Amino acid sequence: MPRVKVEVDGVTYEDDVEPRLLLIHYLRDRLGKVGTPIGCDTTNCGACTVLLDGMSVKSCSVLAVQADGHQVVTVEGLGIGGELHPMQRAFHQEHALQCGFCTPGMIMASIDLLRDNADPTDEEVREGLEGNLCRCTGYQNIVRAVRAAAEEMRQAPEREAAS
Repeated sequence: MPRVKVEVDGVTYEDDVEPRLLLIHYLRDRLGKVGTPIGCDTTNCGACTVLLDGMSVKSCSVLAVQADGHQVVTVEGLGIGGELHPMQRAFHQEHALQCGFCTPGMIMASIDLLRDNADPTDEEVREGLEGNLCRCTGYQNIVRAVRAAAEEMRQAPEREAAS
């Protein structure tokens, strides 16, 4: 069995894994990272999106062995010191969830979107989140949340520089 060494949410893990084990199952079943839901298992819904070396990936389409030597961040690893990440906070404040099933994947994909485009338009948010499905909200509050988080994240460096 292959041995993997992967950093997940700031903690390094070394495990023997089946070559065909999907990253989503490694995260949930081996590491207890159940904040990342299993959705469709076919890459269609995006609920299982995590960050792999800072880029969003659908963890149902990545093998655990492919994460060997890499850094994975789940929705559970976003907050620092008990504080919510600005994207998590914005999703809460803008009521960008209903059932919550898609929320972890939406948050992770949104963070990746802002890495490439710090000030997206509504249309750019919608395009950037293509492949992450929500069956409840109609997306308007999700778009609003992403834009609110983008604003907060852009202002954070300015506040730090001023102090």
